[in-house]
Amino acid sequence: MISHIAVFGAGTMGHGIAQVAAQSGFKVALYDIKQEFVDKGLASIRGNLDKGVEKGKVTAEQRQAALGNLRGTIAVPDAAEGVQLVIEAIPEKLELKQGLFRELDGLCGPDTVFASNTSSLSIAKIASSTRRGDRFVGMHFFNPVHIMKLLELVVTGQTSAATLAAVQEVGARLGKDCIVVKDFPGFATSRLGVCLGLEAIRMVEQGVASAADIDKALELGYAHPMGPLKLTDLVGLDVRLNIADYLHGELKSEVFRAPQLMRDMVKAGKLGKKSGEGFYKY
Repeated sequence: MISHIAVFGAGTMGHGIAQVAAQSGFKVALYDIKQEFVDKGLASIRGNLDKGVEKGKVTAEQRQAALGNLRGTIAVPDAAEGVQLVIEAIPEKLELKQGLFRELDGLCGPDTVFASNTSSLSIAKIASSTRRGDRFVGMHFFNPVHIMKLLELVVTGQTSAATLAAVQEVGARLGKDCIVVKDFPGFATSRLGVCLGLEAIRMVEQGVASAADIDKALELGYAHPMGPLKLTDLVGLDVRLNIADYLHGELKSEVFRAPQLMRDMVKAGKLGKKSGEGFYKY
Protein backbone atom coordinates (compact mmCIF):
# COMPACT_ATOMS: atom_id res chain seq x y z
CA MET A 1 0.00 0.00 0.00
CA ILE A 2 1.30 3.44 -0.93
CA SER A 3 2.19 5.61 2.08
CA HIS A 4 4.92 7.98 0.85
CA ILE A 5 4.35 10.43 -2.04
CA ALA A 6 6.59 12.99 -3.71
CA VAL A 7 4.95 15.92 -5.48
CA PHE A 8 7.14 17.73 -7.99
CA GLY A 9 6.08 21.34 -8.52
CA ALA A 10 4.89 23.56 -5.66
CA GLY A 11 2.67 25.83 -7.75
CA THR A 12 -1.12 26.04 -7.69
CA MET A 13 -1.73 22.40 -8.58
CA GLY A 14 1.32 20.92 -6.88
CA HIS A 15 0.79 22.43 -3.46
CA GLY A 16 -2.91 21.57 -3.70
CA ILE A 17 -2.10 17.92 -4.39
CA ALA A 18 0.45 17.91 -1.57
CA GLN A 19 -2.12 19.37 0.82
CA VAL A 20 -4.85 16.81 0.20
CA ALA A 21 -2.30 13.99 0.34
CA ALA A 22 -0.93 15.20 3.68
CA GLN A 23 -4.46 15.65 5.04
CA SER A 24 -5.26 12.09 3.95
CA GLY A 25 -2.42 10.63 6.01
CA PHE A 26 0.28 10.24 3.36
CA LYS A 27 3.84 11.32 4.07
CA VAL A 28 4.55 13.96 1.43
CA ALA A 29 7.71 15.56 0.05
CA LEU A 30 7.00 18.76 -1.92
CA TYR A 31 9.73 19.72 -4.40
CA ASP A 32 10.45 22.76 -6.54
CA ILE A 33 13.54 24.20 -8.18
CA LYS A 34 13.86 27.22 -5.85
CA GLN A 35 13.42 27.52 -2.10
CA GLU A 36 11.16 30.54 -2.56
CA PHE A 37 8.78 28.42 -4.67
CA VAL A 38 8.72 25.70 -2.02
CA ASP A 39 8.16 28.25 0.75
CA LYS A 40 5.32 29.88 -1.17
CA GLY A 41 3.66 26.51 -1.73
CA LEU A 42 3.94 25.54 1.93
CA ALA A 43 2.61 28.95 2.98
CA SER A 44 -0.41 28.49 0.71
CA ILE A 45 -1.08 25.10 2.28
CA ARG A 46 -0.90 26.59 5.78
CA GLY A 47 -3.24 29.37 4.69
CA ASN A 48 -5.76 26.91 3.28
CA LEU A 49 -5.66 24.81 6.43
CA ASP A 50 -6.04 27.91 8.63
CA LYS A 51 -9.14 28.90 6.66
CA GLY A 52 -10.45 25.37 7.10
CA VAL A 53 -10.04 25.66 10.86
CA GLU A 54 -11.74 29.07 10.89
CA LYS A 55 -14.70 27.67 8.96
CA GLY A 56 -14.93 24.58 11.16
CA LYS A 57 -14.13 22.21 8.30
CA VAL A 58 -10.75 21.21 9.72
CA THR A 59 -9.86 20.73 13.39
CA ALA A 60 -6.70 22.20 14.87
CA GLU A 61 -5.46 18.66 15.41
CA GLN A 62 -6.08 17.73 11.77
CA ARG A 63 -4.23 20.86 10.67
CA GLN A 64 -1.21 19.94 12.77
CA ALA A 65 -1.29 16.33 11.60
CA ALA A 66 -1.35 17.43 7.94
CA LEU A 67 1.56 19.82 8.42
CA GLY A 68 3.45 17.08 10.25
CA ASN A 69 3.07 14.82 7.20
CA LEU A 70 4.58 17.44 4.90
CA ARG A 71 8.10 18.57 4.10
CA GLY A 72 9.64 20.74 1.41
CA THR A 73 12.87 20.28 -0.54
CA ILE A 74 14.80 21.65 -3.51
CA ALA A 75 16.82 18.47 -4.04
CA VAL A 76 15.41 15.90 -6.47
CA PRO A 77 17.20 12.92 -4.83
CA ASP A 78 15.90 13.99 -1.41
CA ALA A 79 12.32 14.24 -2.67
CA ALA A 80 12.57 10.87 -4.42
CA GLU A 81 14.06 8.95 -1.50
CA GLY A 82 11.81 6.13 -0.30
CA VAL A 83 8.66 7.25 -2.15
CA GLN A 84 6.20 4.81 -3.66
CA LEU A 85 4.34 7.33 -5.82
CA VAL A 86 5.63 10.36 -7.72
CA ILE A 87 3.12 12.97 -8.88
CA GLU A 88 4.53 15.54 -11.30
CA ALA A 89 2.89 18.97 -11.52
CA ILE A 90 5.49 21.10 -13.31
CA PRO A 91 4.84 23.41 -16.32
CA GLU A 92 3.08 21.95 -19.36
CA LYS A 93 6.16 21.41 -21.50
CA LEU A 94 6.87 17.89 -22.74
CA GLU A 95 10.65 18.26 -22.64
CA LEU A 96 10.60 19.45 -19.01
CA LYS A 97 8.43 16.57 -17.90
CA GLN A 98 10.47 14.00 -19.79
CA GLY A 99 13.69 15.37 -18.33
CA LEU A 100 12.37 15.17 -14.77
CA PHE A 101 11.08 11.63 -15.15
CA ARG A 102 14.27 10.52 -16.85
CA GLU A 103 16.18 11.67 -13.76
CA LEU A 104 13.67 10.15 -11.37
CA ASP A 105 13.77 6.82 -13.20
CA GLY A 106 17.35 6.38 -12.05
CA LEU A 107 16.65 7.52 -8.49
CA CYS A 108 13.42 5.76 -7.53
CA GLY A 109 12.94 2.13 -6.66
CA PRO A 110 11.73 -0.27 -9.36
CA ASP A 111 8.23 -0.47 -7.88
CA THR A 112 7.66 3.30 -7.60
CA VAL A 113 4.64 4.45 -9.63
CA PHE A 114 5.07 7.57 -11.77
CA ALA A 115 2.12 9.89 -12.43
CA SER A 116 1.75 13.15 -14.34
CA ASN A 117 -0.85 15.81 -13.58
CA THR A 118 -0.73 17.04 -17.19
CA SER A 119 -4.08 18.29 -18.46
CA SER A 120 -3.52 17.39 -22.11
CA LEU A 121 -0.04 16.11 -23.02
CA SER A 122 0.43 12.48 -24.07
CA ILE A 123 1.12 10.25 -21.08
CA ALA A 124 2.81 7.72 -23.36
CA LYS A 125 5.21 10.38 -24.69
CA ILE A 126 6.08 11.49 -21.17
CA ALA A 127 6.50 7.87 -20.07
CA SER A 128 8.81 7.13 -23.02
CA SER A 129 11.61 8.88 -21.14
CA THR A 130 11.54 6.08 -18.53
CA ARG A 131 11.87 2.31 -18.37
CA ARG A 132 8.60 1.85 -16.48
CA GLY A 133 5.78 2.31 -18.98
CA ASP A 134 3.75 -0.27 -17.06
CA ARG A 135 4.00 1.84 -13.89
CA PHE A 136 3.20 5.16 -15.53
CA VAL A 137 -0.22 6.84 -15.42
CA GLY A 138 -1.90 10.21 -15.64
CA MET A 139 -3.42 11.65 -12.45
CA HIS A 140 -5.20 14.83 -13.54
CA PHE A 141 -6.44 16.86 -10.57
CA PHE A 142 -8.62 19.98 -10.69
CA ASN A 143 -8.25 23.42 -9.16
CA PRO A 144 -8.72 24.02 -6.25
CA VAL A 145 -7.55 20.52 -5.43
CA HIS A 146 -8.79 20.53 -1.83
CA ILE A 147 -12.34 21.28 -3.02
CA MET A 148 -12.79 19.67 -6.45
CA LYS A 149 -13.87 16.03 -6.21
CA LEU A 150 -12.83 14.75 -9.64
CA LEU A 151 -9.61 12.84 -10.39
CA GLU A 152 -9.09 11.87 -14.03
CA LEU A 153 -6.89 8.78 -14.35
CA VAL A 154 -5.28 8.36 -17.76
CA VAL A 155 -3.97 4.99 -18.88
CA THR A 156 -1.75 4.10 -21.83
CA GLY A 157 -1.51 0.81 -23.68
CA GLN A 158 1.31 -0.16 -21.31
CA THR A 159 -0.19 0.89 -17.94
CA SER A 160 -0.67 -2.26 -15.88
CA ALA A 161 -3.84 -3.23 -14.08
CA ALA A 162 -1.88 -3.20 -10.82
CA THR A 163 -0.76 0.39 -11.41
CA LEU A 164 -4.30 1.53 -12.16
CA ALA A 165 -5.59 -0.25 -9.05
CA ALA A 166 -2.89 1.39 -6.91
CA VAL A 167 -3.72 4.94 -8.04
CA GLN A 168 -7.45 4.25 -7.75
CA GLU A 169 -6.84 3.29 -4.13
CA VAL A 170 -4.83 6.50 -3.60
CA GLY A 171 -7.63 8.51 -5.22
CA ALA A 172 -10.19 6.97 -2.90
CA ARG A 173 -8.04 7.81 0.15
CA LEU A 174 -7.77 11.39 -1.13
CA GLY A 175 -11.56 11.57 -1.18
CA LYS A 176 -11.74 11.85 -4.97
CA ASP A 177 -14.19 10.36 -7.44
CA CYS A 178 -12.06 8.75 -10.15
CA ILE A 179 -12.81 8.34 -13.83
CA VAL A 180 -10.59 6.30 -16.16
CA VAL A 181 -9.86 7.50 -19.70
CA LYS A 182 -7.47 6.41 -22.42
CA ASP A 183 -4.38 8.40 -23.38
CA PHE A 184 -5.90 10.53 -26.14
CA PRO A 185 -5.22 14.25 -26.75
CA GLY A 186 -7.10 16.32 -24.16
CA PHE A 187 -8.35 13.19 -22.39
CA ALA A 188 -12.04 13.77 -21.50
CA THR A 189 -12.05 16.90 -19.37
CA SER A 190 -9.62 19.19 -21.19
CA ARG A 191 -11.01 18.30 -24.60
CA LEU A 192 -14.56 19.17 -23.58
CA GLY A 193 -13.69 22.11 -21.31
CA VAL A 194 -11.34 23.84 -23.76
CA CYS A 195 -13.81 23.35 -26.61
CA LEU A 196 -16.52 25.10 -24.60
CA GLY A 197 -14.18 27.86 -23.45
CA LEU A 198 -12.93 28.63 -26.97
CA GLU A 199 -16.47 28.86 -28.32
CA ALA A 200 -17.40 31.26 -25.50
CA ILE A 201 -14.40 33.45 -26.41
CA ARG A 202 -15.48 33.41 -30.07
CA MET A 203 -18.91 34.61 -28.97
CA VAL A 204 -17.34 37.55 -27.10
CA GLU A 205 -15.18 38.27 -30.16
CA GLN A 206 -18.27 38.29 -32.40
CA GLY A 207 -20.21 40.54 -30.02
CA VAL A 208 -22.91 37.93 -29.37
CA ALA A 209 -23.14 38.86 -25.68
CA SER A 210 -21.03 40.11 -22.79
CA ALA A 211 -18.70 37.74 -20.95
CA ALA A 212 -20.91 37.99 -17.87
CA ASP A 213 -24.08 37.09 -19.79
CA ILE A 214 -22.42 34.19 -21.61
CA ASP A 215 -21.25 32.81 -18.27
CA LYS A 216 -24.67 33.33 -16.71
CA ALA A 217 -26.26 31.42 -19.61
CA LEU A 218 -24.23 28.32 -18.76
CA GLU A 219 -24.49 28.75 -14.99
CA LEU A 220 -28.26 29.21 -14.88
CA GLY A 221 -29.31 27.44 -18.07
CA TYR A 222 -27.14 24.35 -17.73
CA ALA A 223 -26.31 24.35 -14.01
CA HIS A 224 -22.57 24.83 -14.55
CA PRO A 225 -21.01 25.91 -11.23
CA MET A 226 -18.81 28.39 -13.12
CA GLY A 227 -19.15 29.90 -16.58
CA PRO A 228 -16.55 29.05 -19.27
CA LEU A 229 -15.02 32.54 -19.29
CA LYS A 230 -14.68 32.74 -15.50
CA LEU A 231 -13.08 29.31 -15.64
CA THR A 232 -10.69 30.43 -18.37
CA ASP A 233 -9.69 33.36 -16.16
CA LEU A 234 -9.13 31.00 -13.24
CA VAL A 235 -7.04 28.51 -15.23
CA GLY A 236 -5.14 31.25 -17.08
CA LEU A 237 -5.59 32.36 -20.68
CA ASP A 238 -1.97 31.49 -21.44
CA VAL A 239 -2.40 27.96 -20.10
CA ARG A 240 -5.59 27.41 -22.07
CA LEU A 241 -4.02 28.87 -25.22
CA ASN A 242 -1.16 26.38 -24.99
CA ILE A 243 -3.63 23.53 -24.56
CA ALA A 244 -5.75 24.77 -27.47
CA ASP A 245 -2.74 24.98 -29.77
CA TYR A 246 -1.67 21.47 -28.75
CA LEU A 247 -5.14 20.01 -29.34
CA HIS A 248 -5.50 21.83 -32.66
CA GLY A 249 -2.22 20.34 -33.81
CA GLU A 250 -2.99 16.84 -32.57
CA LEU A 251 -6.68 16.54 -33.49
CA LYS A 252 -6.62 18.70 -36.66
CA SER A 253 -10.01 20.12 -35.71
CA GLU A 254 -10.97 23.77 -36.28
CA VAL A 255 -12.96 23.55 -33.06
CA PHE A 256 -9.63 23.96 -31.24
CA ARG A 257 -8.25 26.86 -33.30
CA ALA A 258 -7.73 29.64 -30.75
CA PRO A 259 -9.64 32.88 -31.44
CA GLN A 260 -7.54 35.95 -32.26
CA LEU A 261 -9.06 37.71 -29.24
CA MET A 262 -7.49 35.08 -26.98
CA ARG A 263 -4.05 35.55 -28.58
CA ASP A 264 -4.35 39.33 -28.31
CA MET A 265 -5.28 39.13 -24.61
CA VAL A 266 -2.36 36.83 -23.82
CA LYS A 267 0.04 39.11 -25.72
CA ALA A 268 -1.29 42.07 -23.70
CA GLY A 269 -0.70 40.21 -20.43
CA LYS A 270 -4.41 39.80 -19.67
CA LEU A 271 -4.03 36.24 -18.42
CA GLY A 272 -6.97 36.11 -16.01
CA LYS A 273 -7.08 36.08 -12.24
CA LYS A 274 -3.31 35.65 -11.77
CA SER A 275 -2.56 38.86 -13.69
CA GLY A 276 -5.50 40.83 -12.27
CA GLU A 277 -7.44 40.99 -15.53
CA GLY A 278 -8.83 38.64 -18.13
CA PHE A 279 -12.47 38.61 -19.16
CA TYR A 280 -13.07 40.07 -15.69
CA LYS A 281 -11.06 42.37 -13.44
CA TYR A 282 -9.76 41.10 -10.09
